[in-house]
Amino acid sequence: MGKSNVSNKSVISRLGGQKFIVLLVVIGLIIFFSAISPDFRKYTTFMSILDYSYYIALMAIGVTFPLITGGVDLSIGTGLICYSLTGGYLIVQKGWPVGAGMAVALLLSIAIGLLNGVLVAIMNLPPFLATLCTCMITRGLGSIFSKGFGISWPTSGAPGSWFRNIFKITVNGTKIPLGFLWVVLLVVLMAFVLNHTKIGRYTIAIGSNKEATILSGINVKFYHIMAYVISGFFAGLAAIAYSAVFSTVQPGTGAGFELEAIGGAIIGGVSASGGVGSVEGSLIGVFVICLLKTGLPYIGLQANWQQIITGLVLIGAVLIDIMKKKKEQA
Repeated sequence: MGKSNVSNKSVISRLGGQKFIVLLVVIGLIIFFSAISPDFRKYTTFMSILDYSYYIALMAIGVTFPLITGGVDLSIGTGLICYSLTGGYLIVQKGWPVGAGMAVALLLSIAIGLLNGVLVAIMNLPPFLATLCTCMITRGLGSIFSKGFGISWPTSGAPGSWFRNIFKITVNGTKIPLGFLWVVLLVVLMAFVLNHTKIGRYTIAIGSNKEATILSGINVKFYHIMAYVISGFFAGLAAIAYSAVFSTVQPGTGAGFELEAIGGAIIGGVSASGGVGSVEGSLIGVFVICLLKTGLPYIGLQANWQQIITGLVLIGAVLIDIMKKKKEQA
């Protein structure tokens, strides 16, 4: 019996541990919703799931890095809306080229990420408090830049609407989700960064044992800041994805987006206490959230149930993380 348990455990570990389990959950959810609702099996539903997943997945890729350091970034949700409103205002109201508006959105996101990093790594503010402050700042900035009005980036067919084709194109009347390809490529790239570069290795080291990392002579402050810069940059990419998929961006929104990204990362195996996690796991976790968001209405449950069920799943993921930590310490 003991050998069987060891064997089963090693098989699951070789297949990716928690990532493999969450992948099975994703497959199970698809089968469950498809079996109950024929409408869920439609191609339009598949496209809807992907549309919702792009901006959440991009935020989750970025926020994986602060989470692994043992911190958090609460500014990415309202930041996404702020960057989108700023870029959209310059494009629509000031006549800037779309590429220039996108560049400004990304530069602003990097600046906010840098500010978060300085507050946490240099000024030693608790990550929760520091990023909560920038969350409120970006929420206000977005409303100021847009003058309190919703902003619509160039719609399909209008001059400058080429950016929408980055995420979705139509071929012979069929919509092709190019955005999924870009998200997968970014996951592969950032997984390489996390596992095979100094930035990634030192990010993990900071979360595992910050004091030991400092004593080893590593410039901890620099790499700690870089984790938040990466998070900010991907919030900027998420802003572009959000603007490309949805018709209008409204000021004062975005609060709660960060919870879906952080929740997806933790469900995907990022440790709530830092030091452990993967970019690919975060992506898989995001799909659990997106499937619940899209699938529950098809079985007659209101959207509010998605938040309740996601919360329960998140509690389960955190409890699994705690039990794993206790076993490692035993």
